[in-house]
Amino acid sequence: MASPNALVVWEAQFGDFSNGAQTIIDQFLSSGESKWRRMSGLVLLLPHGYEGQGPEHSSARPERFLQLAAEMNMVVANCTSPANFFHLLRRQQAWAFRKPLVVMTPKALLRHPACVSSLNELTQGGFQEIIDDPHADPRKIRRVLFCTGKIYYDLLAYSQENQRKDVAIVRFEQLYPMPEPQLDAVYLRYPKAEFYWVQEEPKNMGAWTYMLRFEQNRSLKLISRKSSASPATGYAKVHEREQQGLVQQAFTL
Repeated sequence: MASPNALVVWEAQFGDFSNGAQTIIDQFLSSGESKWRRMSGLVLLLPHGYEGQGPEHSSARPERFLQLAAEMNMVVANCTSPANFFHLLRRQQAWAFRKPLVVMTPKALLRHPACVSSLNELTQGGFQEIIDDPHADPRKIRRVLFCTGKIYYDLLAYSQENQRKDVAIVRFEQLYPMPEPQLDAVYLRYPKAEFYWVQEEPKNMGAWTYMLRFEQNRSLKLISRKSSASPATGYAKVHEREQQGLVQQAFTL
């Protein structure tokens, strides 16, 4: 707050390390404008993604931030490309006002061979709140998978390996504020498809309940892990079995 023109970033070693900062997040970050009439441009980078490393290393608890999100008080994002992440940070600085920015940052994407961007993508364009499937033919699409973050690459790999031309994968790069015009455009583009929200998190976590706030008049369905008291399993083999089952279910028509 003392340096409103600087890009100030707080990065957690693992996403769940924000648990210890929850009081500050609740009292000052999410409600700062409403309670104190104070803007903040603080950026939180919270590693988030199910990679088989156990409960403490999997979830940044995105559901908590989405529950706090209202009245345009913050931005919650989960980028899937270096270029879009860059444009997100650039937009954060270019705005004439300041809002907290919470970014789920999957560690696996730091080394994923498909998570790359060209120089043109970095130097041109801007931040994309929703990224539609660039290879989808709307006439052939029978199912649309909405997702956010790392699981996109698991879904993409399965789709390419099995040559699935009847399923489109749509990425939510920004969860809040909900990009409703872009979302409406996706629904219009695939008028004959059924729509699913696919998430790595258990049913009672992640963005699912948040999505329901905007899907009351649509038949959006869920594909996720079963409800759980723990963010993730502590066994790598169980994680792999759950993850594979999740992806296969997403493509089972």
